[in-house]
Amino acid sequence: MNTPRILVTGANGQIGRVLTAKLRELYGNNNVLATDITKHDLDSEPFEFLDILNHQRTLEIIDDYKINQIYHLAAILSANGEWNPVKTWNINLNGLLSVLEICREKNIDRMFFPSTIAVFGNTTPRLDTPQDVPLLPTTVYGMSKTSGELWCNYYHKRYGVDVRSVRYPGIIGWQSLPAGGTTDYAVEIYHAALKEGHYECFLNADTRLPMMYMDDAIKATINIMQADPQEIKVRYGYNLSAMSFTPAEIAAEIKKHIPGFTISYKPDFRQDIAATWTESIDDSKAREDWKWSPDFDLNSMTIDMFKHLKEIIL
Repeated sequence: MNTPRILVTGANGQIGRVLTAKLRELYGNNNVLATDITKHDLDSEPFEFLDILNHQRTLEIIDDYKINQIYHLAAILSANGEWNPVKTWNINLNGLLSVLEICREKNIDRMFFPSTIAVFGNTTPRLDTPQDVPLLPTTVYGMSKTSGELWCNYYHKRYGVDVRSVRYPGIIGWQSLPAGGTTDYAVEIYHAALKEGHYECFLNADTRLPMMYMDDAIKATINIMQADPQEIKVRYGYNLSAMSFTPAEIAAEIKKHIPGFTISYKPDFRQDIAATWTESIDDSKAREDWKWSPDFDLNSMTIDMFKHLKEIIL
């Protein structure tokens, strides 16, 4: 493989910021180009403004920076996507198709596409969801990611594009507050615990969902991209798992560190979305093919979250 010259789209998102920093740590700042439609971190160089629907500009950037790997993170998430379904479909799917076509045209070495547990729906077994199941998502975000998985598989089978993908569960990290996801509560609750000592949750107390600490999400992303191509047997989104818990369970864990913490529940439209998703994931295929394994559970994640957040908030 050539020396990585990496393009990250959606680099200012919850995962994008942390992933970009880790990639620069591994490969050097000048070998990792961050792109997005807005710029928040003035120290995040090199950076280019990029609308992922601007195919010509994307081509120009790839040529200018001699890009040979792409991490395509640009997307509208589940909750926000329901406010503007047509825009979400356009960005999430047509943006992906543009990148896949560029990978084909330019013979990009490899590409990463993040899928999600939002591809699952009421046709999916809710416990230990297997790798291959019927997919009938109920959100435009899930629909776009399901279609995206199929397009990734198609471009690999038809054109030999080396595209790699994982189905992220809910991602929890201290680095930033997420915006627009159904699992956002699991980040917000830590901030609220330190600031107010109370959190009002938009999901029911017993809503169990698969979750993952940011460190493990970044580890999985880089591991699958560094794996030998022969090890990648699934081109449409590997199941990925670390832990599953409910709002009541994460609240109980937080109380071990902040005894006076309280939680109340006021479910909104995101409860209906979460109710269609799986509760736990069977990721044995990823563990078998490219030796995936998580490092964090609920207890160790909570310890690490508070360690970092106290330095920021208190």
